[in-house]
Amino acid sequence: MSEIRSLESGDIPTIAGMFQRVFRDDRAVPPALVSYMRQLYLDAPGCDPEIRPLVHVNDHGRITGFVGVNALPMTLNGKRLRAAICGSLMVEDREADPLAGARILKAFLAGPQDLSFSETASEVSAQMWSKLRGVVLPQYSLDWVRVIRPATFSLSVAANRIKPARIAAPFARALDSFYRKRMGQGEQRWSALPEAGVAPAGFTAKETDRLGFAAVVPQFTAQFALRPDWSEGQLDHILSDAEQKPDQGELAYALVAARTGAVVGAFAYYAKVGEIGRVLQILALPGQAGPVIDCLVDAASKRGLAGLRGRTQPALMEAMLGRRIAFVHVASTVVHSRDQAVVEACRDGQAFFNGIAGEHWSRLIGGSFD
Repeated sequence: MSEIRSLESGDIPTIAGMFQRVFRDDRAVPPALVSYMRQLYLDAPGCDPEIRPLVHVNDHGRITGFVGVNALPMTLNGKRLRAAICGSLMVEDREADPLAGARILKAFLAGPQDLSFSETASEVSAQMWSKLRGVVLPQYSLDWVRVIRPATFSLSVAANRIKPARIAAPFARALDSFYRKRMGQGEQRWSALPEAGVAPAGFTAKETDRLGFAAVVPQFTAQFALRPDWSEGQLDHILSDAEQKPDQGELAYALVAARTGAVVGAFAYYAKVGEIGRVLQILALPGQAGPVIDCLVDAASKRGLAGLRGRTQPALMEAMLGRRIAFVHVASTVVHSRDQAVVEACRDGQAFFNGIAGEHWSRLIGGSFD
């Protein structure tokens, strides 16, 4: 008879093999992936022995399903909560047991945590969450995109599918330079950013390191009723992990200061010349999101990026309107809780989700293990 149980250390090689086949390719499983999944799910700071990843074992004793889970302490108006982040949900041999995925998700949601959420739910997964009384959060479920260098941006998109397209990079750079130099300083176009940039008067972005960025996180998350309360060493581990994605470029951190010297925001994004930089996190005091976003885009332009892409949060949406930022839906942020107050805080945009309080920091998303 099939069963669902907690992940054990001896399961890791099997789970890594399943992850490789389902989300990557049929090549041999890199030993680094096995080591990473053991560390991520069993040994990382913040791991909770009661909130564990789950495996589905079929009638023949073979593992055919898995849901990755990471624990995250949170607070709601000062009340301590235990949250569980739902990561990779995967099932093999669906023909023999088409309901295995639904059973794993149901078992996960029935766990001891006060709140369950995911920021990478596919259309099928989001439907399963909804059937189990989960809630899709549209205002958290969009990716935003800002084009900086149009020709290089298009080339970067094309090269993800057709590698030889990169031979056209010199031509794309020349075309971008010609086009952007003819734009006025501060001019807003959907197609590009001016060569002169868009840095707002009175605000400056100064690069910092992981510790400098982590030090201001509490200041900028205090405005949210529902927010992370990372355990000791957990946030540093998350940022350290996020830095290990060489294919995406250097993880650059910066603090944004007003003319008075007061720090009003911060951001972290992957910077690789000629590529579309993934924004891990934007932080801003209430009313200061606009200048922080402008400083981020300007910094990315100075580093030679083709564009930027990140995940929305309700606190940033108003500031993004009018800044020639486009929005696309790729995956949904979904939540589940037996406490209606928790659900309402999420629906009202009072929760700090996505980025460092989510899944995109993990090397399983955009990392390399070869």
